[in-house]
Amino acid sequence: MSALIGRLRRGLPTSVLLLVLGVLVIVPMLFIALAAFSSEIPRPGSIGLSGLSFDNFAIFGSSQALGAVGNSLLIAGSASVLALAIGCGLAFLAARTDAPGRRFIYFAGIAPMFLPSLVGALAWSLLGSPATGFLNLLLHGAGLDITLNIYSTPGLVMVLALYYAPYAFLLVHGALSLMNPDLEEAAFVHGGTRRRTLRRVTFPLALPAILGSGILIFALTMENFPVAQVIGNPAQIDTLPSFIYRLMNASPSRGNEAAAVAIVLTGVLLIVTAIQQRAVLRRKFTTVTGKGVKPKKVPLGRWRLPALAAAVAYFVLAVVLPLGALLIASLQNSPYVASLGQLTEPGALSFYALGEMITSPDFLQAARNSVLTAVLAGLIGTALSFALAYTVYRTGAAGRRVLEFAAMAPLAVPAIVLGLGLLWTWLVMPLPVYGTVIVLIVAFLAVFLPQGYRGVSASILQVDRDLEDSAVLLGAHRVKAVTKVTLPLMRVGMVSTLLLLLMLCMRELSAALFLFTSDTRLLSILIFDNYDNGAMQGAASVSLLYCGVIGIIALLAKTLGARTVDGAR
Repeated sequence: MSALIGRLRRGLPTSVLLLVLGVLVIVPMLFIALAAFSSEIPRPGSIGLSGLSFDNFAIFGSSQALGAVGNSLLIAGSASVLALAIGCGLAFLAARTDAPGRRFIYFAGIAPMFLPSLVGALAWSLLGSPATGFLNLLLHGAGLDITLNIYSTPGLVMVLALYYAPYAFLLVHGALSLMNPDLEEAAFVHGGTRRRTLRRVTFPLALPAILGSGILIFALTMENFPVAQVIGNPAQIDTLPSFIYRLMNASPSRGNEAAAVAIVLTGVLLIVTAIQQRAVLRRKFTTVTGKGVKPKKVPLGRWRLPALAAAVAYFVLAVVLPLGALLIASLQNSPYVASLGQLTEPGALSFYALGEMITSPDFLQAARNSVLTAVLAGLIGTALSFALAYTVYRTGAAGRRVLEFAAMAPLAVPAIVLGLGLLWTWLVMPLPVYGTVIVLIVAFLAVFLPQGYRGVSASILQVDRDLEDSAVLLGAHRVKAVTKVTLPLMRVGMVSTLLLLLMLCMRELSAALFLFTSDTRLLSILIFDNYDNGAMQGAASVSLLYCGVIGIIALLAKTLGARTVDGAR
């Protein structure tokens, strides 16, 4: 009997976590799967069990679907490689080199997170539009016969890479900052050169963060809807998110076929996730031990100034130019600008529209809803991610691998489709949460759980579990050992994960498209509504204020994280 009770107690954490994941992730995905094989969509009083068949998958025989798949793979793959190169390069410069202005490089690495991809796409449509883009007006005004066209595949790749590189930066910077210098010193003692040590020791030890951020960026860029809609739609470049959006908004709605597309995409990305996880688990990546962690800086020599120049160029492309374009668009009195000289005329610019927007009830309500949902979803998501990562990597609980796959599953489902699954779930379930901010918090937890889990697991893999076990052997309870030893050593990764979740929740549009009401509109919804209705000045004004709110949230999150760390000490 005592043995049975012991097994039940050991299996209780896994059972509780599986129940939570079931409500957040598994049930909505089951509704998506059901819709993919059914001729009806789930609705209150009916879950759509009639007419089960494979007919919905016949859509993959169309040229539109195949073209969308090819475009998505090409764009996501190219954008992921470029974003990884930018993010990892900046992380290495900020964490491990003697490059001048390392604080600025760190700020440049995370600053684009203040600009959601929707805002970035809107800004670059103002900058790079072939007809009236500000950059093209500048080039033509200078007498240059050059026309930039952001409405193209390279334009899509560039915009996506600019605004997803910070995810690689945050995860890789944390890994490089925690690296044990003894491992590199051992390589030097055995005759290794600086370049070879970096290639054979330093970068392989950061592999969990690099692989994790790589698969994260690939999935996020492949399912990104705002950039595909703002940049790709005018160029008639169909990606899977925009194709799914068209199916859902067709008349009559083709939600069943959209679910079929999502099921196939889910299978492909789950295979990629499994391959990545297998590669990570084959090796040991412990880099934090009981000794002081002070990695030495890598001397760049004559490359110090070029390295800083590269960081400045990225900052200008991702932040300065877009914010400048949004500011001009929000201040200009005329919606049509034939030349930049027109903006210097008296009365051409005015703060009236921006002032009207900041005091409007719609903006204030949307800002309040956005902040509330982001903060609560970020805090709950970070705590849940730690519970999952600890159970998977630090316990022998049965079913922990099932937990991992369930936690990573939403990464393989486009947020716009998972949002539809969540809509069906909370319409069918007898709980009065639809139409409230609670359903938005639940949606953000479900959509961004993989990002939180991957960020925390990358950190927990670097902390030697012997440190925690030593505290237990000295008489500390396991919970106390975790809070006093493991969590303080993971503080960089935990704060980075919280910041990541806050930014993701503030930026999210796709999952909320089907879940908001007039009383629960978010800032991202308000921007999209203005853009969709052709009110570019309104969209630009809200976008500027949106970025300000995100910046304030980020600063508060870092301050709270620093106080929490100091309190733990």
